[in-house]
Amino acid sequence: MNINFFFEVLIGGLLSGVMYALVAIGFVLIYKASGVFNFAQGAMVFFAALTCVGIMDKFGLSLWLAIPLTMLTMIVLGIAIERVVLRPLVNQPEITLFMATIGLTFFIEGLAQLMWGSQVHKLDLPIEDVPMQFLMDRFDINISQFDLMAAGICALLVICLALLFSKTKVGRALRAVADDHQAALAVGIPLQRIWAVVWGVAGLVAMVAGLLWGALTGCSSPSPSSP
Repeated sequence: MNINFFFEVLIGGLLSGVMYALVAIGFVLIYKASGVFNFAQGAMVFFAALTCVGIMDKFGLSLWLAIPLTMLTMIVLGIAIERVVLRPLVNQPEITLFMATIGLTFFIEGLAQLMWGSQVHKLDLPIEDVPMQFLMDRFDINISQFDLMAAGICALLVICLALLFSKTKVGRALRAVADDHQAALAVGIPLQRIWAVVWGVAGLVAMVAGLLWGALTGCSSPSPSSP
């Protein structure tokens, strides 16, 4: 096997794994804060990508205007899910929460296609998917510029989340809730408000993942599968 090809595949796989990890962050945030495994996270990623490209197509807005509107939409969606669907199910059996998030998956997928249509949409980010050449001693390795930029964006988002959790009052409350719900409630931390914040952050993470994966695959299609 060509050693250059081996390293190209290895590095490409690691960079793609960073984007998969971004999707996983959404699962972890919600599970640690509320004990709910959100099976609808993949649908939220799909909804975010389709919403962004739908805003651009339907209203003729630029990407730089569509992104903040999509961000706001995803935060509102996350908070609405927590308040309307999951808050009434607090202290219900785990199977109830499991089925609720499964149902959310189909609802979000249907809502996205109802709002923006079921046709295939092209999603372009201002990042070219072209190879970048790296010369290291005897190695000549080509790595996708898009993969590098996407990994950098994911790393930046992770750093921002880490600072949020470690340096802010809300972040410390989130960590306390993740450690022990009852203890956090005993010291006056409002669980429902924290859950709303977590779902809003999960919506924001889903938006970033949706844009990156939608641009990587070249389109935002009606396929509801996770990236």
